[in-house]
Amino acid sequence: MHLTIVGATGGIGCHVVDQALAAGHAVTAAVRNPQNVDRDVSAVAVDLARPDPAALRSAVEGADAVLSCLGPRGRHEYGVVSTGTEAILAAMQDTGCRRIIAISGAGVSTAATPARPHPPKREPGAGLYNQYFATPLARLAVGSHFVDVAKMEDLLRASGFAWTALRTPYLTNSALTGRYRTAVERNVRRGVRLSRADAAHLMLRALGERSTFGRAIAAAY
Repeated sequence: MHLTIVGATGGIGCHVVDQALAAGHAVTAAVRNPQNVDRDVSAVAVDLARPDPAALRSAVEGADAVLSCLGPRGRHEYGVVSTGTEAILAAMQDTGCRRIIAISGAGVSTAATPARPHPPKREPGAGLYNQYFATPLARLAVGSHFVDVAKMEDLLRASGFAWTALRTPYLTNSALTGRYRTAVERNVRRGVRLSRADAAHLMLRALGERSTFGRAIAAAY
């Protein structure tokens, strides 16, 4: 497959690139700084904090799927995930690409957004640890980014594309295992960690799994 990977030099994105190439996929990296991308990978300069529609269309043209590892570099980039995703979806519409998988976060379904002003107070499957410690701590740590990611999921749900949102818990730099649990539209029971390498593994695994289309999938050990 030909994959466009957004945020290909980030913590998850670099693993997606490496694993995609190892699996024989063709890769186009949509990144802020193409010079940071391996010379064997086609790269397009795209800054999704200030989206350039023409550059995005160039990055997505000919792709079978978009894998978005989009995230902010700091609190000053609040809005980059939803704004960037909106631009990605527009480029997909223009180029005919129909499949997108995006990194989301555990607990975001409890964040109020304009599309969901009255979200549930707790996610299905959230145990006491996640409900009273992990999710509140995530809100405190990332602040308004939590709502931004929830808005991104709203955009995916309204897009009409074959989308999957991968809700990750606390991410680590541990090695790839390929052994993790998943849950659909709910938390993984007692799941609090996942390596970035395994998050990348799940993104690629989900590419052709129709059961993940139009769903938010949580993953954890």
